[in-house]
Amino acid sequence: MREPLPPDLFEELCPSGVVPIRFADKWAGLVLACLRTGPRRYSELRVPLARVTPRVLTRSLRNLERDGLVTRTVSRRPPGVEYELTPLGRSLTEVYATVCGWAAQHWDELLDARERYDAAHPEATAG
Repeated sequence: MREPLPPDLFEELCPSGVVPIRFADKWAGLVLACLRTGPRRYSELRVPLARVTPRVLTRSLRNLERDGLVTRTVSRRPPGVEYELTPLGRSLTEVYATVCGWAAQHWDELLDARERYDAAHPEATAG
């Protein structure tokens, strides 16, 4: 018989609640990758992130700013907004690169697993 999971497994002050790259925000890591080489204007970010709606990109940028990973600077001349990694955000780029490397190394396994799952559970992937 399995031992039950303890009710306090995730305490109120559990660090998992403050993990800055949320799995639900699939664009945050891509935003960080875009900012790795230096500050970028919003319009520059829209080019490689064209699949992201402006609303979702703005929300991702705000969440990254809230977590202290990105700074937002408004300029008057020329008018615009620029985003840049903070030192904290820059320290996360190595971690993100490691995760991306892992995904690249296991790409085929991940895709095979998804295909097997989708074939066995068509109701889960419908519409």
